[in-house]
Amino acid sequence: MARIVVLGAGIGGVPMAYEMREVLGKEHEVAVISDSPTFHFVPSNPWIPPKWRKPEDLKIELAPVMKKKGINFIQKAAVKVDAANNKIDLDDGTSEAYDYLVIATGPRLAFDEVPGLGPHGGHTSSVCHVDHAAVAAQDWEKFMADPGPIVIGAVQGASCFGPAYEYLMILETELRKRKIRDKVPMMFVTSEPYVGHLGLGGVGDTRGLLESALRDKTIKWISNAKVDKIEPGMMYVTEVDNDGNEKKKHELPFKHSMMLPAFTGVDAVRNCGVEGLVNPRGFVIVDQHQRNPTYKNIYSVGVCVALPPVEKTPVPVGTPKTGYMIESMVTATAHNIRDELAGKEPSDIPSLSALCLADLGDTGVAFLAVPQIPPRNTTWSNHGKWVHLAKIGFEKYFMRKIRKGISEPFYERMMLKLMGVVRLK
Repeated sequence: MARIVVLGAGIGGVPMAYEMREVLGKEHEVAVISDSPTFHFVPSNPWIPPKWRKPEDLKIELAPVMKKKGINFIQKAAVKVDAANNKIDLDDGTSEAYDYLVIATGPRLAFDEVPGLGPHGGHTSSVCHVDHAAVAAQDWEKFMADPGPIVIGAVQGASCFGPAYEYLMILETELRKRKIRDKVPMMFVTSEPYVGHLGLGGVGDTRGLLESALRDKTIKWISNAKVDKIEPGMMYVTEVDNDGNEKKKHELPFKHSMMLPAFTGVDAVRNCGVEGLVNPRGFVIVDQHQRNPTYKNIYSVGVCVALPPVEKTPVPVGTPKTGYMIESMVTATAHNIRDELAGKEPSDIPSLSALCLADLGDTGVAFLAVPQIPPRNTTWSNHGKWVHLAKIGFEKYFMRKIRKGISEPFYERMMLKLMGVVRLK
């Protein structure tokens, strides 16, 4: 009997455990280590501050589901991945051994890289974590009592831009509903070289769709932007040209701001002290099979995986790891570990395709990229109110999968296959 440990219980880690259990049956042990007792549906976090959702709406208690699926759930915080000795050191002084490890921790939020950024001692809100979004809801209530300028966006090094666009447009929709949009100038500040780049070089006409959406809602923007520092009520931004040379300095007053940070690997992984596991930013190095080339019994899925930027940009931007892309990593990893346990070499390669729904308040933008990183076989984007409704439906559907302990129902697989979207190459 082998012991497969999944480190992390988010959008990558929980489906990873479910699929691992499904392909291995009961012959091997599957365990999950998480510092949180609950799964959080992160894509819906932007709905929390205007109270379109409550934090508890997006949480699922994991222990009962894991028990029902025959998965050992260990609610403790990891302090170090000891890859040389095949164990994970935990914050209570104990350790958990593994035969195979799947790192699915998600990212560390690098608020410290920009002075004044973030909710912990900084001056901006965050929707990267459900608890941050709950604090942002309190900030939003204060803002509604005394409205003024809003600055939303993503700082240099950020790789996940979708939530910034979503949050911006959700707040714009809420302000219109409350009949006070005319009191609130709105500015979008992004490290992207242009609106709609998304860290992907654009997908279809995302540039045109998102620029049009911002113009339609009278929202100004600054791209190629580097945030120098943030003080109470004031953001200092340097705009550069396409060669990276300083173009203009901006001082942007705000009454409410949410800026997405850059990511790094989590401390337990990036500070593990072994060569060959992570890159300089602490992201896990993997080959085409999601396996680490140095420690071949370690795999990784999700945002914590090292991916190079799609292209060189004047201000650094990272490559996002979107939902379906992560699910394809999960399936490939489960199959490859199963094959290794059967004495075979890993052979499955994730498709790394992207199928994304971005809610823009009362409308939305959808895009499909096969694969997500160019050059692509399929590129498509569209917009309309249907995307907003589809995002709501997807939230309910995905959380139902988590509650039921299912990674990929057969009808989901068949429907996506008809669209030309599959998890494995």
